Amino acid sequence: MQLFGTSGIRYVVDNWLIQLTLKLGLAVGKVYSNVVVGGDTRTSSDALKHAFISGLLAGGSRGYDTGLVPTPTLAFATRKFNAGAMITASHNPPGYNGIKLLNRDGSAFNAYQQKQTEEMALDNSLGVAPWEEVKNSSIYNGAIEQHIERILQDFPTGLKLKVIVDCGCGAACMITPYLLARLGCEVVGLNCYPSGFFPRNSEPTEANLIDLIMATRELGADLGIAHDGDGDRMMVVDDRGRFVPGEKLLAIFAREGGAKEIVTTIDASMAVDEMGFKIIRTKVGDTYVSEELKKGGDFGGEPSGSWVFPIISLCPDGIYAAAQVVAIASQHKISQLVDSLPYYPILRGSVNSKGVSMSRLEQQLMAMKPLTVSNIDGNKLNFEDGWLLIRASGTEPKIRITAEAKSEARLHYLYHNSIRIINDCMGEK
Repeated sequence: MQLFGTSGIRYVVDNWLIQLTLKLGLAVGKVYSNVVVGGDTRTSSDALKHAFISGLLAGGSRGYDTGLVPTPTLAFATRKFNAGAMITASHNPPGYNGIKLLNRDGSAFNAYQQKQTEEMALDNSLGVAPWEEVKNSSIYNGAIEQHIERILQDFPTGLKLKVIVDCGCGAACMITPYLLARLGCEVVGLNCYPSGFFPRNSEPTEANLIDLIMATRELGADLGIAHDGDGDRMMVVDDRGRFVPGEKLLAIFAREGGAKEIVTTIDASMAVDEMGFKIIRTKVGDTYVSEELKKGGDFGGEPSGSWVFPIISLCPDGIYAAAQVVAIASQHKISQLVDSLPYYPILRGSVNSKGVSMSRLEQQLMAMKPLTVSNIDGNKLNFEDGWLLIRASGTEPKIRITAEAKSEARLHYLYHNSIRIINDCMGEK
């Protein structure tokens, strides 16, 4: 049984998940002698966190509890330990939860580590440590302040900007408003209190950020900032109250940060290829971006809002990204930067994958007569005037669809034709 998706382990909270979490803690505790553990604001996070720590201790490891922190804060703290474990389901609905396992450099467990952990956790014969080797757990204080202090080293203070911050009642509410205030910003909080009953969909997409967009416009703010449930993602609304597409935010971070070599995913816009960067593309998922950045690169990210700054960590850091975009906004209006960048219309969506024959789907897609096809992640069909990506989600039972083209008409043809083809393949073997 494969437990890990493209971003850790995520399931609906039930008896099985609680028991699995204990076994995962035991498996990790058998390999790593001291592990730091944090959790997000979900109602089930404390239960899973204590189950995981119990497993660690039973395995002979020491467990250190940071309390409520965002994933990038936990990742930064992990540099002092053998491994880190974040209890979160990121942007999934509040009834879900899961675990992200991290290395000291902030990167997610690699394929070997995941396989090792899975096999041990699912081995019912895996025993606990002898009684004389069982360790105690401890509280780890100061993770948030340490993260703030490290970020402040890279940015000037006195940034007199008005910023609306929407944390969606997720873990970033514990750090981003305070960090930006210390940078000199006037911070207006929106959903900036911890709650496992999310007031909006946790994924920071344009459709889910209507309140932030309206507040940024009506209050005349310099920008709006939004996070997902565990704070590893960050998206922006500009000074004109417009949601900034991830492709443009990727280019802004890279250009204004002076990056020459950037790592991004196969679903990122073809516009970034026209900006003079050396581009390396990976499968969709921030874990793949981080793995590639181990080989080199100045900056990495994906359009969904995951931004990786190797200078601080190989974990996507929505908190560092918030400070970075505020620093950029203190020098240039974000709206002007957005309008200066090349852009092609793009559509993203998904359909339920139940009953879809993937082999049949691949055959049918070839009828669209692409110039080339890439199989790095799913099927990316490249055309003279655009491209289409069809891939299975790594976190949900869905087929993800992304299309980009040089005209709106061509974009809608590619996107809607792909949905028709997927529907035609339902129920086929």
